[in-house]
Amino acid sequence: MTAPGGEPTAPGGEPPVRALCVAMPALNEEKLIGQSLQALAGQRHQDFTLVVVDNGSTDATRSIVADFARLHPAMDIRLLREPQKGTGAAADTGMRFGALNGARWLARTDSDCLPAADWTLRIMEAFDDGLEMIAGQLNPRLDEGLARNSRWLMLLAVEVASFFGRIRPGNKGEGYLGPYQMLPGCNMAITAELYLRSGGFPRTSIEELHEDRALSNRVRKLTRSYALRRNVVVFGSSRRVQAWGLPNTLAWYADHRFRPDHVDIR
Repeated sequence: MTAPGGEPTAPGGEPPVRALCVAMPALNEEKLIGQSLQALAGQRHQDFTLVVVDNGSTDATRSIVADFARLHPAMDIRLLREPQKGTGAAADTGMRFGALNGARWLARTDSDCLPAADWTLRIMEAFDDGLEMIAGQLNPRLDEGLARNSRWLMLLAVEVASFFGRIRPGNKGEGYLGPYQMLPGCNMAITAELYLRSGGFPRTSIEELHEDRALSNRVRKLTRSYALRRNVVVFGSSRRVQAWGLPNTLAWYADHRFRPDHVDIR
């Protein structure tokens, strides 16, 4: 639900969201979103609100989420719509919904991902340690037919990308309080206060801008209290790697040097 001024608001009569709010953008994810919901239902730390933001799905995504919510009444699941297409726009809607409706801490994953069973628990531990923004460890899913060597190559590629992110000119400049931290959009968390103060995810499409990198650079100008926590684990889909190959996928995520005709791989 969206207020006239463009800010997401809770529907009338619904309680405030819980202290931890998890945002999950979704677009035509009927094949995988059920598994993502099951992974969140199995979290060891269950005290969170899940905000699924439908970004214009034309398949059964919305009905799968609604059915799941009915079958899991103990979970606090909210289903919103965001008509402006883009992962940045949808993620920002979910995060702001939490921040403006009572959440102290925000996290994000994606609807093709499987958070580890202790994902929310480890996030809360990192906040207890004083971090204001957390980057998690992104591992390839184990159920998509990738050979072991391919999975290791993907993990190595993430480490290489993180290293080059620290030295690339686009991530340097005046005003930064700390080094660049690669921030996987599907595995991150941030305090609600810092999210709003930083401006949050830019409301863009992934073809325009990688919203996770933009948020990381915004935060670096406000605080040094951010870090990678490798025990905050999400297993992400490798479908872009399988469709484009690893070199093209890395070029896409680096700076859109590879520009495919179709980016919404399903």
